[in-house]
Amino acid sequence: MRIHPVSRMSSLLLHHAVSLSKPLPLRLFPVSSTKPKSPGKFRFASRAYPTNLSASSGEIHVIVGPMFAGKTTALIHRVQLETEQGRRATMIKSDKDTRYGLDSIVSHDGTKMPCWALPNLAAFPAKVGQQTYDELDVIGIDEAQFFGDLYDFCRNAADQDGKTIIVAGLDGDYLRRRFGSVLDLIPLADSVTKLSARCGLCGQRACFTLRKTKDSETELIGGADVYMPVCRQHYVNGQIVVEAARIVSVAQTIDLSPHQHFILFVGLSPERSKKETNSAGFSFMWFWSG
Repeated sequence: MRIHPVSRMSSLLLHHAVSLSKPLPLRLFPVSSTKPKSPGKFRFASRAYPTNLSASSGEIHVIVGPMFAGKTTALIHRVQLETEQGRRATMIKSDKDTRYGLDSIVSHDGTKMPCWALPNLAAFPAKVGQQTYDELDVIGIDEAQFFGDLYDFCRNAADQDGKTIIVAGLDGDYLRRRFGSVLDLIPLADSVTKLSARCGLCGQRACFTLRKTKDSETELIGGADVYMPVCRQHYVNGQIVVEAARIVSVAQTIDLSPHQHFILFVGLSPERSKKETNSAGFSFMWFWSG
């Protein structure tokens, strides 16, 4: 039987359509021209990819907020939930934080959990041993803003090693500037939780940290003696009071003649309530006389 040209074309198109519907075989070629002795990692360009595509993928969860917002408590709770589900977990904190010793993470409400205190995260696998690291499912990181290699460690641990990483840290410093590389993790994160505290002056929701001392360095570790969670209104007013204290400190270093006087006026703005007399609404001006 003779096939009409149109029918023959239809048959060819149908044949190609069926062929294209089948999955194409995936072939991986190592960069080296020599055949690898054992299966491992193949390389495309300069990036290594694991050949075990069935390995479980990791996760990154970020917990941020001001001081006294319960970040450490939330971190400990999350890690404890993971261990209750049979997953192997550990905790890490910066060795810069020595407030409660180096072998424990302690929240402001007294919750405590053992940890590794490290100068950087890259040292962790060697510190615990590679086999122990490979067996871990979950890694909690407290005071994450102090780790300079936070981004690289979390990305590799989640993407390449299949770990669940739970990070807790400050998103901003006392000047409301980004602190460390915690915020860099947001594009990588599976979830981001922003916690708030209670304003130490009015009890409203507090999203900022006010430093009560005149120290100006970014990294100044301390507790309630140094920091206070505040709302937006009291953060702005509190900064005015702190600046006034700084000016007094500077004035004390100025050599004035006996006929010169340093005068500082700190007064209450009329629109502020009596409740805030000792905490907010202050304005100031200063000058030399004589």
